[in-house]
Amino acid sequence: MLKVAEVTKYYGDFLAVDNLSFEVKEGEIFGLLGANGAGKTTTFRMIMSLLEPDHGEITLDGKKIDYDTMEKVGFLTEERSLLTKMTVEEQILYYGRLKGMAEDVILKRLDELLERFGIWSYKKRKIKELSKGNQQKIQFISAIINEPKLLILDEPFTGLDPINVKKFKEEIFRLKEKGCMIIFSSHQMEHIEQFCEKLVLLVKGKVVLSGYLKDIKKEYQKMNIFIQGGVSKEELEKVPGVLKVVQVADEKQVKIQDESVIGDVFKVVKKYDTRKFVVEEASLNEIFIEKVGEVL
Repeated sequence: MLKVAEVTKYYGDFLAVDNLSFEVKEGEIFGLLGANGAGKTTTFRMIMSLLEPDHGEITLDGKKIDYDTMEKVGFLTEERSLLTKMTVEEQILYYGRLKGMAEDVILKRLDELLERFGIWSYKKRKIKELSKGNQQKIQFISAIINEPKLLILDEPFTGLDPINVKKFKEEIFRLKEKGCMIIFSSHQMEHIEQFCEKLVLLVKGKVVLSGYLKDIKKEYQKMNIFIQGGVSKEELEKVPGVLKVVQVADEKQVKIQDESVIGDVFKVVKKYDTRKFVVEEASLNEIFIEKVGEVL
């Protein structure tokens, strides 16, 4: 288990991370969210032992993360961190050796991953000759070459088309099934919803939201109703508990205060020829925007 316990970090007088606590268990994908400058990168660097917290403790399976422990960790940074004059093979051999892996093991694992991502023919090509999307694949491979026990993914889908996003997702779930602990960070909330059961939302270093995603959505209460039919936007806006009505093409999105308003909206809608009436929980993107906006 990864345990981040009451961790605080200052840069001079600037408080970057304020009393942050969370746990990630084996086979769990955990979401660490926040707008730019929220403290995510500082948190990653402390987990990686690149920075020491001023207060609190970070442990992996009960032990402080040190140089030896790092052999069990993989980190995909948001910024490109490849040595572009190296070939793909040279690059991965370099990273694998840093993780204490034998050369034959590295090459076997590399061949498997290149095949899986459909870029086996690029093995002897220099990084700088690859497209941005294929460079991202190599960066991902470098992060998982050691089959890490803990994997940190910071915006992993940058520069990828939908087909390759699917391949990345399959590999992430494969690692999860093997018991890998994964911390996932992205500004694309739909990816967080697909992957993460638990999450923490940071704003200016402080936790403003944490817990299981299903509980967060339940506590938020606000919901959306999607309607296609003859009812007018103006009539829906008059229903008590309706917060906002947005018309998109032939569909109306009705944001309501809580589930008690559903029946009242339906009473209005059923008077008309209605082709669609679908109730959904608020998206994580809506919750993120509201919670961040309350603090900023």
